[in-house]
Amino acid sequence: MNYVRAVKLGIRYETEYRYDEPVGFSPHDVRLFPRTGRFAHVTNLDFKAKPDATVRFSQDVFDNTVASCYFPEKSPLLHLQLNVDLELEERDPFHFLLENYAAELPFSYEPLLGPVLAPYRERRTSGALEIGTWKAPGKNEPRSTVSALVALNQTIHECIGYERREEGVARDPSETLRIGRGACRDVAVLLAEMLRDMGLAARLASGYLREADSEKRRAEGSLHAWTEVFLPGAGWVGLDPTNGIFCNHNFITAAVGLTPADITPISGAYFHKAQIPSSMTSRLELLNL
Repeated sequence: MNYVRAVKLGIRYETEYRYDEPVGFSPHDVRLFPRTGRFAHVTNLDFKAKPDATVRFSQDVFDNTVASCYFPEKSPLLHLQLNVDLELEERDPFHFLLENYAAELPFSYEPLLGPVLAPYRERRTSGALEIGTWKAPGKNEPRSTVSALVALNQTIHECIGYERREEGVARDPSETLRIGRGACRDVAVLLAEMLRDMGLAARLASGYLREADSEKRRAEGSLHAWTEVFLPGAGWVGLDPTNGIFCNHNFITAAVGLTPADITPISGAYFHKAQIPSSMTSRLELLNL
């Protein structure tokens, strides 16, 4: 009999925004809550928002849990805190069997899947995307789907330097390629657009990267973003171009979506009669329980 090893993990996250004067706040949407499923089970969850807020939980169109926080009073401080305990089951990222027609690239999704996946196959940026010596498989030169995706993921990892950037929107893929470096969200968008160029359905994911057992990974200790591709027979498969690996149980997904805005961990704004100095600090701990 095969026994699956379970890992108990604690996520401790908090972020704080400080302003020189009291400000008003728009509703803030928080997407920091681990998605549960076959390999991840939440056993305890505690979320707090200050100043005192009305918090409403909902599921968005991508089935992400979203906490919408409404702040009735002005304040010079906004503080969010999340404590989560969960159990993870070890998962081999290559433990799947593709449908025969999807075993080699290029392939076309079967008619029933095509319309459902259409939004995920649509390019959302313009311009040619070329990196290193990578060439997409063609009809005259097909290639194993898994081997081709491993190579593309690794090529982005090798060609794009890592840049830790806590704030700001994801860069356009052409800009990421031009400067040769990027934060995890930048390379996740780049990979998604290159997958869509090949006719594949791709989406973005954000969440947490647990410390690996043997190697130090880029973006550990901070919120992380990666890419998922839909492969018939396997479903949504995670690829992390920041580290050049496929995603296993160490990747804890909080949100998925078509665009960076869909997976933004915290979104909202402040209101004041003038722009005033502000600062942001955050802390993330992943604890073995």
